Amino acid sequence: MDNIIKAQKKYLRETMLEQRDKMLRKERNAHSENICAQLWAYILENKVSVIHSYLTMGSEVNVLPLLQKALENGLTVVVPKTLKKRQMQNLILHDLKNMEAGIFGTYHPKDSEEYLEEYDLIIVAGLAFDKNGFRVGYGGGYYDTFLAGQQAARKIGVCYPFQLVGNVPLEVHDMQLDRVLCPPSQ
Repeated sequence: MDNIIKAQKKYLRETMLEQRDKMLRKERNAHSENICAQLWAYILENKVSVIHSYLTMGSEVNVLPLLQKALENGLTVVVPKTLKKRQMQNLILHDLKNMEAGIFGTYHPKDSEEYLEEYDLIIVAGLAFDKNGFRVGYGGGYYDTFLAGQQAARKIGVCYPFQLVGNVPLEVHDMQLDRVLCPPSQ
């Protein structure tokens, strides 16, 4: 059974990544703007002051304008630095321009301090999501490991409409999100 689930996840990863990469930039930008607007409304409604978010790579939903807006409005923004063995170091973001390259094609703030307190909101990327808040990520287990220790924070996944599927295949370590934000299909 375990091998079947791994194969299903692998297939989902490959097809979603291919589909995401084929999106027109204009469509990707429109969806990203919609999601950032939904996130900002959530932040205001829920008086969020500390956000943890991924840093956009490739064809992912672009949350960088949201992070910039959060910084401009005095919110604490924390982003991951990918380490080996499914671990992340969480660094305070001060400036989106002062970055350095990390492992696996990632990037993170240069000369930043580690954040060890609690979060109000954690924004999570992925390749496929379902209505129950489960996701298929890139397969490294970084976010599942991180989210397992973040009981108090609201966890919100973001995706394009086609990335929302009926049910994602589940393994015991997969962490459930509180919500998935997606623009309406067009």
